[in-house]
Formats: sequence, C-alpha cells, structure tokens
Amino acid sequence: MKKIGLILLLFISGFSTANVEYSGASTIDIKEPMYNPFVERYVLDELKSIRQGQQDLRVELTEKVANTHLDISDRALSYTYETTTNIFYIITISASLLVLLGWRSMQDVKDNIKAETSRKISTIIQEYEQRLDEIEQKLKRRSEQILVTQQDISNTNSVHSLWMRAALEKSDQEKLSIYDEILELKPDDIEALTYKADALLDIDEDKWSLSLSNQAIEIDEEYSMAYWQRACAKAKLGQYDDAIEDIKVAISLRDTLKEEVEGEAYFENLKGNKDFDLLIG
Repeated sequence: MKKIGLILLLFISGFSTANVEYSGASTIDIKEPMYNPFVERYVLDELKSIRQGQQDLRVELTEKVANTHLDISDRALSYTYETTTNIFYIITISASLLVLLGWRSMQDVKDNIKAETSRKISTIIQEYEQRLDEIEQKLKRRSEQILVTQQDISNTNSVHSLWMRAALEKSDQEKLSIYDEILELKPDDIEALTYKADALLDIDEDKWSLSLSNQAIEIDEEYSMAYWQRACAKAKLGQYDDAIEDIKVAISLRDTLKEEVEGEAYFENLKGNKDFDLLIG
C-alpha cells in the first residue's frame, strides 16, 4: 500500500509541473510533457516489482501446498507401515501362543474353547444343583420343625385339657386313666408321673408309686415334689430313714414344704422318730 501511494504521489506531482496557461479563449497551451521519463520509469519498476512479488508468493504457496501433501502422504505411509507391523506382531504372538498351548489350527482353538465352555457350564450347573439341594434340605428340615411345633402345640392343648379334667375327677381310677393319657402325649412329664404316684398310694399300690417317683427323679433331680412323693411311698413301706432323707432333700429344694410336713397323712408313721421330730420341731 505504501508503494502504491508513493506512485500516485509522483504521478500527481508530474501533473503539477505542467504549466497551463489560459488565453482569453478556452484554449489550453501545454508547453511541456505532463510527466517526465523518470516518473514513468519508476512506475514501471514498481509494477514490475509488484508482479514479481506476486509470482514469488505464488511459488511459495505452491511449495507449501506441495510440502503439506508430501507430509500427509508420509504420515499415511507411516501409519500403514506401523499398522501392518502391529498386525504382523499380533499374528506372530498368536501363532506362538497356539504353539505353546499345543493348538495347531483354528479347529483346535474352537475345540478347546468349546471344551472349556462346556466345563464352565457343567461347573455352574453343579454349583446350582448343590445350592438347590441345600435349599431343599433346609426347607425339608424347616417343614419338619413346623410340623413338630404344631404337634407340640396340639399336645400342649390336649394335656392342658386333661389336667383340667383330672382336677375335677373324684375317682382315683379315673384320675389314673387321665394321667396315662397325659403320659402318652408327654412320656417325660414328671408332674404327671408324680401325680400318678400319689394316686397309686391312695389305692395301696405303694411299690408302683415308688417306681414312678424314682423315674421322675431320674428325669429331673431338681424336682422337689418327686422326692416328697418318694418319701411318702417309703414311709408307707416302712423305709423310715430313707423317707426322712427324701423329706430333707425336698425341703432343701423348696423350703415352703417344711410347713406341710406335719400335715402330710403319709408321714404319720414317722412321728416319734427322733430325726423326724427334729425336722418338724
């Protein structure tokens, strides 16, 4: 832009050197050229310089474009080469692995994959079968526990009803029958054994009563009434010393029984015995 401005300035200055005189009429008299050869030469040189600069710029752009194309081509070739090399490495490594694993062909690979898959599936199936079997066993045990619990509840209700019947019965035989029903439902019911032993004493089945008392003590050595009932049976059978020892054990387990010793009818035979009198004294 500076060069073009300079050219225009010189061109205008050439015109300013011209001496234009006006006559009385409208005739223009040009006494010397409107511009001199020096200015013309300068303008031509500048135009030539501008054209040369444009040509140089075009050449430079052409070279840059060509270099860019070459760079892109080089990169494409390099990428292709590296990709091909990597693929070759992958193929080589895969082939080496196949050789190490003993696989000689793709069919071997397929067969091994199929075998491994089958093995995995078989293992998973076995694990699930085992888990299902465990769940089935747990459900079975749980069902059995539920059935046992339901039966226990039913037996408890039945036993409760039988105890209420026994409390209302006056006949010793009927009471014994009810106690037997309770023992059928609960063979280890020490309370039923003790009450049955007491009912047997009332009908003079003293030895049977003693046997049931011993059975109750074997089941629960801490049940005071079993010792009390055995003391009654032994006192009736004349085993006074043993009877007194059982009374002492019963009182040690349940101290409130001491108040009932003197009023127990089956201990009448023990009165006058020194140890017994000390016990109730």
